[in-house]
Amino acid sequence: MSVTEILDQFDTAAEKYEFPDLGNGYSHAVDVRLHAYSDVRRWALIVEQVGYSPRAGNLTDILNTFGNCLTEGVSGAGNGDFLDRIDNWDDVEDREEPEIWTGASFVVRGRALSVAGEAGEELVDVLRRLVPVHRELLLADENELRRRIPAGLPEVLRLDEWRQPDLSSSRPSESTVFRQIAEVLATGDPGRYAPAARANTHWSFWPESGSL
Repeated sequence: MSVTEILDQFDTAAEKYEFPDLGNGYSHAVDVRLHAYSDVRRWALIVEQVGYSPRAGNLTDILNTFGNCLTEGVSGAGNGDFLDRIDNWDDVEDREEPEIWTGASFVVRGRALSVAGEAGEELVDVLRRLVPVHRELLLADENELRRRIPAGLPEVLRLDEWRQPDLSSSRPSESTVFRQIAEVLATGDPGRYAPAARANTHWSFWPESGSL
């Protein structure tokens, strides 16, 4: 494994619009998480991107998956990597006013989740308020994460925030963060990740997300 090979895979994905883009105009950014896996000859990276797409009609956790040992499919996000989280969408979105909350509880993984707010609010605002208390229910569990990577591959780094590059003006290989993550993947040493820049993965840094 080499850092160059790993970054080349990231750049190729970005050129095909298959690398995580937090400014995606078709999906309101809600939350993220990054998982890096590595051993002496294998590596994998999963970037979870939780977002609300009015067109898709749900809150979806997209598992953007990369690596040299995928057990199924190719790098990026395949059909099975789009995980809708709200079980009762028809109850929470107003049928007469799309993208507006009815005031109903959100059912996630069979659990009814209450959230502060009033009926008539923008759905995206209410969905974002689920994160502080119910974040782990929205993000992937171990079975979901391991669907396309080897079961025994060790997780060497997990990030809940980082400095995400703006893909409209730069490639992943030009990002200090993703160069460091590539070093972690190539060596298995989490100490290679030493961020200096302020994290920007919170949804508030991506006001253009969901604007189309």
